Order: sequence, then C-alpha cells, then structure tokens
Amino acid sequence: MKASEARWGGGVTLLLFLFIFLPLLAVLINVVFPGLFFGKLQYSGLGLAAELFHRPLWRQSLLNSVTLALGAATLGTLVGGILATIRARWNFAAARLLDLTAWVLLIAPSFMIAQGWVLFASADGLAHQWLGWTWVTSFIFSPAGLVFVMALSKFPLAYLAILAATEWNVRQFGHAAQLNGASPFTVWRTIELPLSRPSYLAGWTLVFMDTIGDFGLPAALATVYKFPTLTYSIYSAIYQSPVRFDMAGVLAFYLVLLLVLAMAILLFTIRRSRYDFLNARAVKTVKGVPRYTWLYNLLIGAFLLICLGIPIGTSAAVSLLKQTGAGLRLDNLTLTHYRELFSGATSDHRLLDYLDGLVHSLTIAATAAVLSMLIGFVIAYVLSFTESRFKLVLQLFSIISLAVPGVVLGIGYIFVWNQKWLEPIGLHLYGTPSLLVIAGIAGAIPYAVRVQLGAFGNLSGTMLRAAAIQGAGIFDRMRHIVLPLVRQSLLIATLASFGTSIFDLALASMLKPANYSLMPLVIDRAFEFSRYGYATAATVVSCGSVVLLILLFHTAGRLIFQRMDRNRS
Repeated sequence: MKASEARWGGGVTLLLFLFIFLPLLAVLINVVFPGLFFGKLQYSGLGLAAELFHRPLWRQSLLNSVTLALGAATLGTLVGGILATIRARWNFAAARLLDLTAWVLLIAPSFMIAQGWVLFASADGLAHQWLGWTWVTSFIFSPAGLVFVMALSKFPLAYLAILAATEWNVRQFGHAAQLNGASPFTVWRTIELPLSRPSYLAGWTLVFMDTIGDFGLPAALATVYKFPTLTYSIYSAIYQSPVRFDMAGVLAFYLVLLLVLAMAILLFTIRRSRYDFLNARAVKTVKGVPRYTWLYNLLIGAFLLICLGIPIGTSAAVSLLKQTGAGLRLDNLTLTHYRELFSGATSDHRLLDYLDGLVHSLTIAATAAVLSMLIGFVIAYVLSFTESRFKLVLQLFSIISLAVPGVVLGIGYIFVWNQKWLEPIGLHLYGTPSLLVIAGIAGAIPYAVRVQLGAFGNLSGTMLRAAAIQGAGIFDRMRHIVLPLVRQSLLIATLASFGTSIFDLALASMLKPANYSLMPLVIDRAFEFSRYGYATAATVVSCGSVVLLILLFHTAGRLIFQRMDRNRS
C-alpha cells in the first residue's frame, strides 16, 4: 500500500516541480549563470544583480514597486480592517453586498479594473466630462492615486483575513477589563487589537504580495503615463529589441526576493499567533442591528459605489457610447462596438480578432481547469489520507504557487521550455498553446488544492483503511469512495480554476504563440490603441460569457448529481 502511495505522491510532486518550482529556480539560476539557458555557460557571481544600483530604469522600477506595495498594503489593510470590524459586529442590508463585492474584486482581473479607472479619471473621462471634477485626473494619475486605486482593488484580501479572526466573541475579556475601570478604547487597544494583530499582519502581507506581483494595473496605466514597476519592466525587457533576458532575469530575481521576504513575515506571524482563546467555550459573535442602520447602509453603499461601481460602471457606460466625451445622451448611444466584436477586425489593423481570442481563451482555460482539478484531487488525497514522504514538499510547492506572480512564471517558462535540445524529443513547448495550458494549470493548482482540502477535511479515513484491508488499490479508493463524496467540491474547484485562469494578461502576453489571439490580449490591444468602445464592449461580453458559463455548468452539474442519486436509490 505504501509503495502505491509513494508512486502517486511522487508523480504529483514531479508535476508541481516541473510546472511551478523549476521555472522559479530557473529565474534564480539565471542571475548567477546568465547565459546558461541559451547555450553559454558563464559565471557572473552576483555582479549582474548588483547592476540594479547602476541602472536608473531598473532602480526606479524597484523603487516604484516597493512604494506602491507598501502604500497599497497599508491603506488596504486599514480599509479592510475597519470594514471587517463593522461586518463582524453588525448586520445590515449593505453588509451582504460588501461580502459579494469583496469576492468580485478578488476574482476580477486587475487590468480590467484599472482600465475602468483610466476611462473614469482621464482628461476626457467621465469624471471630467460629465461631473466637471477636473481634480480627479491629477489625483488618480499620481503615485498617491495609484496607491488609492490599488488599495481599493486589493483590500478584500485583508478584509477576508481579518473578518475570519474577528468573528469570534472575546468580549468576556473586555467585560473583565471594564469592571476594572478600562475605557472602551483601552479595551480595544490592549485586548482586541493584540488578539487580532496576526490577522492584520497576514492581511497586510497578502495585499503586499498581490500588489507587488501585479502586472495588469501597470500595463493598463502605461498607456497614460510612465510609472515603471518590476512586473511591467520584465514584460518590456522581453518585448523590446534586442530582447533583454538579463534585465528580465535580474528584475524577476528581486521580485522573488521581495516575495520571499513577505512570505517569511507571513509565516513568522502565523507561528507567533495565539489560538488558546479559541477553546471549547469559544462562540461566534452574534451580529446585532446597529442603532443608525440607515447611516451604515449609506456609508457602505457609497464605498461600494466607489471601489466597484466606478470601474465596472464606467466600462459598461463607455461600451454604449459613440464618443466618450459627448455625454450620456440618446443620440450618443450605440451598439456598434458590440456588433464590431462579432464582425471581424480585418478593417482595423490595430484590433485582434475577438472571436478567435474568445474561443482560444475558453479552450485553454477549460483544459487547464479540468487538468488542475484532477491533479489537485490527487494532491489533496495524498495530503489528507496518506503517509507519503512527499507531503511536506507538496505543501511547500502548493503554497509557493500562491505567491509567484504570472510574470515571474512566464519568464521562468521561457528559460526552461525554450531550449533547442528539447526540439528532437518534441518538448520544445515555447510558442505553442500547450505551454499556456501548463501555465494555466500552475496558476489554478493552489485554488484546486485548497477547495478540495476543505472537502476532504470532513471525510473519515476509517472507510479508506477498511477498503485497503479488503484489497482495494489507491485508484479504486479514490474513484469509488472519495470521488462520489466530494464531487460537488470538485465541480466548484473546476469552475473556480476556469474563472481565475481565463483573464491572466501576464502569461497570455509572454507565452502566446505567434499570430495567436487571446481574449486578454484583444482587450489590452484595443485599449492600448485608444479603441475604448471596442475594449469595454469586449470586457462586458467576456465577463458576461464567463459568468454565464460558470452558472450554466454549475446548474447542469447539480442536476446531473441529483439524477445520479435518484437512480442509485
């Protein structure tokens, strides 16, 4: 039995090594041996890494990324902490909308959110033309404005982390302190804040890591003004002439170092956390109705309108306008941009074909989602029900994949899979759709594993051990016992992987085959050439199609499962 468990554990560990860890390792090796992946063995020590301090663009990219990440993490954690504290204590109508908005922002691609803000705040945008708010342009397109926009799109990470910690009722400690004369602020400062401090630090590091590794927002804003970041400079190094793999490798190296530092803070925070107040008497906080409910609804509703309504609403409005600056009038409304999506782009060389991009992206995302679900199922099984010696490595690889940005994964894939010696054995995958599928699997694995681990946690290993004693192999146990019990979570994991991998702009930009259209590239290309109506119409149709497909497959899956249960009974 242990031999078969070792084979299954070793197999999925090898896949994660190839898909996730090897590209990351290649980025680090490239700094010391910059020509290794291109047939030139040249040892440079850390001299290439030190070039960062002599190259203004490299140094400015690092400085901008760190400034943006620090500011967004601090502001995002502050916003998320306030909202989580309110949500954990009070129940009101806008609270559910707050939860929904947090998940929408968590899933939505940042480049689409950024494009909505650009259309709203630019000199000929809606804020200027419709509302006369000229100050919005100078504010949003400044470092402080970038921090503001990024914090509003990343705060859900801190909100969800803090909300999970603050929903437990620890008021007995506060009541004891108040009996000894402590004021409400003293109670919050000396009791509630120290107990929830690990969640604040965890939220801060999550926002920091997601911000510094983000590619979509810098890519969208680069069309308006120059604000080089590490991720965008890596992308530019790959697509400039001549190609600067050395520059991309060094910047990716520093990006990985920052992420490692942030992960070390996160792990240190978790290890220093105290859970002894969560004993058998721990109860969740019963949410009450606030005294001024209308005020809570008004303030939360206004906040949701800013963080989600502005970017989404602006994109939807612009997609229906003939001219963006002509105002919201009946004679300025049109469906031309939507018709143009499905009529082909041959009349405009600046546009990529939308239908081809839609079909390619849906096909790649669907393939990656199914394969990531299968791999994630085996990983979750090995982690939950076996004593495989690969469990620690599997945990490490699946956590690393959460933090590695798509742009670092992309440059690593170029280093690894663009080797001439791979051509004779048919594994020269760079420039083929297969590499996009592998990249999609690497990005979806953490979600697939986490969702399925949650479902496996409710299963008892007793029946698996009984089946093993009766001679059932590990494949039979997975197929006939575990699979029927967790099929609903498998469906959710597949749909979550599908939704998260379809809009990855970084991987699509760096790994796409020549003359191959993908949906994120269609939207980004149209936006880059100021075809805002076409870009926003593509955004609306793409998001609507993905949501519709997810709902359709989720409903179909539930109906099929119910029919199977009826037939069995």
